[in-house]
Amino acid sequence: MRTDADRGRPARSVRSRSGRVLLAGWLLAAVAVVPGGVWAADEAPGNEEAAGKKPGADWQSWHANNDVADMASVQRGARNFTSYCVGCHSLKYERWSRLGTDLAIPVNLLQQELLPPGDKATEYILTSMPAADAALWFGKTPPDLSLMARARGRDYLYQFLETFYVDPTRQTGANNLRLPTAAMPDVLSELAGLKRAVFRNVTAGAAVGQAAEGQVFDHFEQLAPGRLTAAEFDGFVRDTVNFLDYVSEPTQTARRALGVWVVLFLLVFTWLAWLVKREYWKDVH
Repeated sequence: MRTDADRGRPARSVRSRSGRVLLAGWLLAAVAVVPGGVWAADEAPGNEEAAGKKPGADWQSWHANNDVADMASVQRGARNFTSYCVGCHSLKYERWSRLGTDLAIPVNLLQQELLPPGDKATEYILTSMPAADAALWFGKTPPDLSLMARARGRDYLYQFLETFYVDPTRQTGANNLRLPTAAMPDVLSELAGLKRAVFRNVTAGAAVGQAAEGQVFDHFEQLAPGRLTAAEFDGFVRDTVNFLDYVSEPTQTARRALGVWVVLFLLVFTWLAWLVKREYWKDVH
């Protein structure tokens, strides 16, 4: 025979499980509204010397830390792209008109400052460089960058643009730590200046009697200054990566904002469903 205490156990179990569901939902909502990671003061390339580190020594730990909700940054990135990138790279899934609308750029300013001569706002953002000529000059056709931030990741793009260095053995006169033997020349050298990569010799496999000599990157050495300081160039690169992140998914800011409301709706719906279930099952227990 069931006692009153036994009859109360299922109800408490239901309440306990429902409470855990609601708690998990609230935690999910909290995570959804937390912004990207916070930068430590010494993580940016321009702050390494102040932190007692060699320039570029920990380049693999650099993070873009961009925010597509920062409209001013994305606008500056659009300016950077049209000034330094669109000559070789296309954004074949983005129209100039969509760019102007999303970034709140007036039509006359879009026409005067961003659109190449002869292009219309309704056209896609395409390079004027013929693919055959690009393949002949660089050895391969420069890739379309519409989805590059999603394919490679924002940190990859940031590290790539920050780690060019002088390499006389290369046809372009430059090389890259993130993508060795890259076909792309260092188009931003006038802004960042020229720097040399310093490597150090290491011995691998000595413990097993198969020692092999090799070289690993140690730090950058500045050869000539650029038009921008290290901090200014870092901001330039971040803005450019921010723009490419926006282009990879133009609706991501709206999607994230809507996602918070969807999670809140699900929480309320879960609570109402739990009340209905309790009402139906109260006579069973």
